[in-house]
This record gives sequence, structure tokens and C-alpha cells, in this order.
Amino acid sequence: MNIETIGLLYFSPTQTTKKIVEGIAQGIQATNMQYFDLTLPEAIPQTCLEVIQDVAIIGSPVYAGRLPSVMLARFKQMKGNGRPAVIVVVYGNRAYEDALIELRDIAIEVGFRPIAAGAFIGEHSYSTSDLPLAEGRPDADDMLTAQNFGKSTRKKIMTEISNPIELLQVPGNSPYKEIQMLSGIVPSVNDALCSKCEKCVLVCPTAAIDKENPINTAKDLCIRCCACIKACPSNAKSLDDPRIMQAAEWLYANFSARKEPEIYL
Repeated sequence: MNIETIGLLYFSPTQTTKKIVEGIAQGIQATNMQYFDLTLPEAIPQTCLEVIQDVAIIGSPVYAGRLPSVMLARFKQMKGNGRPAVIVVVYGNRAYEDALIELRDIAIEVGFRPIAAGAFIGEHSYSTSDLPLAEGRPDADDMLTAQNFGKSTRKKIMTEISNPIELLQVPGNSPYKEIQMLSGIVPSVNDALCSKCEKCVLVCPTAAIDKENPINTAKDLCIRCCACIKACPSNAKSLDDPRIMQAAEWLYANFSARKEPEIYL
């Protein structure tokens, strides 16, 4: 089978997952790439969106060991048409738990055929200069691993695609673990620094930030992806709730040692 086109499907508020997906695509070396960015509300297809490319790469960040519900809702609007797929999750150096098996299952549900999988590390949303968590990840070594993973996947596709492929085995539990996330917490805003530039509004994946008054964020919509914090040019936003700080300290104390990507072919 010739691989001429790749469909890149991802949910990536801080562009970390997108970076990994693109690295894998570089290794597969297709002629053309079609992007299906599921991050922002306006990207949600109103009707089922069909993927007709030769191969799909599907990527998602990990939140508390699972896939973000907003990503799942948007991804279910896709139609895989039996296309082979590479699935990848990106986590903040703690654990990806049931996220990868969940992504495998949902990919099958919408019509893809997962043939390879990877779990990569990205800088944690709670990372700060005082409590760095996977700071700067994915780095050059991670990207090299992603590209080599793409090359290995290409070889597998070229040699095995005409044969029946067994269910891809990845770590995780079924039923999945229950999501346990802190609730009612949103980034705080320093009024004196906020210029009302609305850049945070433009990057919010759930439209949680009030366009008329960007200082206000809806607690029931915010998923604490921290895209707004990274996008703020004046550093007016921060995630400084005591519960978040306590969690960050625990993560730093227990999960600072570097972890490496895991590949499943």
C-alpha cells in the first residue's frame, strides 16, 4: 500500500499534542497532510466528518488518566471509514493510566483500525519555574522518538496492511478508571496586568472565557488546560488556587524523574 496522504486528528489546547502528531507524520513521510484540529469550539463539525486519507494519526492529551470529555464529544463526529490509525496520548510525566486504551476503543467505535500506539510526555499544565514538571517536553529526543515511531509505523503499514490485523494491545483497564478531578477552579487574573487583548478568548477550547470581560471564566466550562495562561502576553493569568499548588507540589515530589515515551506496534 502506498501512503500518499495522512489525516492528522488532534485535540491540543497548548499545541503539545499537535507537535507530537506532526513528528510522527514526518516519520511516515506521506506526500500530503490534512489537518483535523478538534481543539476550538468552531472546529466542531455539524455533520459527520469523513476521513478518507490513507492513514490517520489521532492524538489527545491526558487529563487525570483519561481523555478529556470535550475531545471525546468532538471526535465522535468523525468517521474513520476503516482507515488504519496511529493513536497517541500525551501526559505530564505522572501516568497515562486508561487514556490510551480509551483512545483505542473510541477510534474503533468511529471506524478506524488502530495499528500502532504511543504515549509521549509533554510539560504538565501545573508546571511552573518553581515546580517544573516535564519542563520543555517534548524535547529534541522526544521528537526524534516520534519520527522514528513514524518510520516504524510506515514499515508496518507497507508490509501488513493487506493482512488481517489483530486488536492492538495497549495498557489500561476496562472498565476505565473513574475520572477524579478538582472542580470549581479557574485561572486567576491580575486585573492590573490584563490588557483585555482577548488572546485568551481565542485559544480557549471550551469558550469558557467571557469575550466582553476576559477576566471572567466560567467554572463549569473550564478544563484547566492552561492554554489561556500560556497565550497571555502580559502574564496576567495564573493557576494559583491552593488545591492546585498542593497537587503541583505532590507531583513535583513524586514524579520529577524523567520518563520516556512508550511505543506499541
